[in-house]
Amino acid sequence: MPVVGWVERVKIYPGEMILEAKLDTGAKTASINARDIEAFERKGTPWVRFRIVNRDGHGLALERPLVRETKIQRHFGKRQRRPVVKLGVCVGDLYREVQVSRVNRSGFIYPTLIGRMFMKKQLLVDPALRYTVAPKCAQAPKDG
Repeated sequence: MPVVGWVERVKIYPGEMILEAKLDTGAKTASINARDIEAFERKGTPWVRFRIVNRDGHGLALERPLVRETKIQRHFGKRQRRPVVKLGVCVGDLYREVQVSRVNRSGFIYPTLIGRMFMKKQLLVDPALRYTVAPKCAQAPKDG
């Protein structure tokens, strides 16, 4: 199994934007810093429109079907509702589509958090390492 650091650059699909991510074995799912989150319907199905921005300020507008909503218990005690969509994530040469909650992570050091569901039986995280692999996945499957 490949060994990666606790912080890596990841590529998000669709859009192929590269972001810094914390690989967090204590988190089950993934989350991404999103702005301008807006719910809407397309052909009777709930969708979400949002923007992700990298450290350089470059933004990417995305529209994705809403998979579900989740309630997250924040460390300071308040529960927060978050919309969840499916995105492709690439770490090194590992590509997986995972459910990602969107939330304003502007107060966090890393805009993306990758949890155990992505890493499970695919990656080992060495907490002494950072930036060990570049995202180099083959072309991701076409968005359907």
